[in-house]
Amino acid sequence: MPMISKILIANRGEIALRVLRACKELGIASVAVHSTADADAMHVRLADESVCIGPPQSRESYLNIHQIVAACEITGADAVHPGYGFLSENAKFADILEAHGITFIGPTAEHIRIMGDKITAKTTAQQLGIPVVPGSDGEVKTEADALRTAREIGYPVLIKATAGGGGRGMKVARTEEDLIEAWTTARTEAGAAFGNESVYMEKYLGKPRHIEIQVFGDGEGNAIHLGERDCSLQRRHQKVWEEANSPALNVEQRMKIGKICADAMKKLKYRGAGTIEFLYENGEFYFIEMNTRLQVEHPVTEAITGIDLVHEQIRVASGGGLSVTQDEVHFHGHAIECRINAEDARTFVPSPGTITHFHAPGGLGVRIDSGAYQGYRIPPYYDSLIGKLIVHGRTRVECMMRLRRALDEFVVDGIKTTLPLFQDLVSNQDIANGDYDIHWLEDYLAKTSA
Repeated sequence: MPMISKILIANRGEIALRVLRACKELGIASVAVHSTADADAMHVRLADESVCIGPPQSRESYLNIHQIVAACEITGADAVHPGYGFLSENAKFADILEAHGITFIGPTAEHIRIMGDKITAKTTAQQLGIPVVPGSDGEVKTEADALRTAREIGYPVLIKATAGGGGRGMKVARTEEDLIEAWTTARTEAGAAFGNESVYMEKYLGKPRHIEIQVFGDGEGNAIHLGERDCSLQRRHQKVWEEANSPALNVEQRMKIGKICADAMKKLKYRGAGTIEFLYENGEFYFIEMNTRLQVEHPVTEAITGIDLVHEQIRVASGGGLSVTQDEVHFHGHAIECRINAEDARTFVPSPGTITHFHAPGGLGVRIDSGAYQGYRIPPYYDSLIGKLIVHGRTRVECMMRLRRALDEFVVDGIKTTLPLFQDLVSNQDIANGDYDIHWLEDYLAKTSA
């Protein structure tokens, strides 16, 4: 495959700016696409070229495959980086780009399809030697199937949409009396959200952590892992705070599960960046899904490894293979990322509007990934993430101290943000001790808002 000469960035916001920076460092020309609502976005201002692809609504712009392919043809872009969200895990999009001779900076359409369906992904993970949560052998189609499966794996159980994400189409049943209502509701929600009402069932774990392993493959049977991220601090199944390495794992556990994941990707001949997500409880890992793209929280992995994941994505997509072997991957210090959203810190109601004053923190070990600036108007049409604060230190204690200082420096006026929430969390003793699970944040918010 020839080297990529021009990359169209099929996304917006901080991730578009993140990819743009990698392009500039590598000397690759960049194309920003944007809706009419994003005409003044930072990535549009800084890109070599920009193309308006439609009105504010995502389905008519950032999800409009025809418009994005047309933008590639107009500008001569020979590759597309999808970022995360939008079309990043759309197998049809990857197929169409390939048919037009445009490189998709990501895995094959086949692997996107396999991991995009939760049942197929779980079956594939088992075949690849990855530990999975006990559950149904596929779709739970009838009430009788639901009752029988729940008795086999034991209550409580979790019913999940096969095409799901973001907590939609997901219900917990703690008793047989709860089960049918939960199964019915999950199917209804899944049908409404994803156009596919099929659901499956898993054992519901009481107080697990959410641990994910960053993997990278070259598509030829070589693959590595870049350690884990702990993403247990969540609200409504949406990650809020991520850190690497996890306070819950030791070196032996890290390398063992990492090797399992890397070996699996070798067997699959996986190409590009991917994240294998687990629930972790009582020393055991249970596969929940694989994301076939770059993750929002990838900067914490970059901080502790010194490896630029977007550079690596572009290198692999160009046919250049991996730049490092597993033996060359080393972990240094600790990193934490806070997702700063344009939301009320207590009610989480979105707060679009104009930023009247913006001051980002700086100093050693502090990184801001954000397209925001003073005078920028945050549109109401998209995800409320306006930036990510990533802090790195030699130890977790140093990292927490640096994070506290950075949060105090961070100023965003004119809109409400979640900065006050993180100022509370960084001073909490459970967080300082690394003693939390996937339910901790919602329990904390319920207590503090009562």
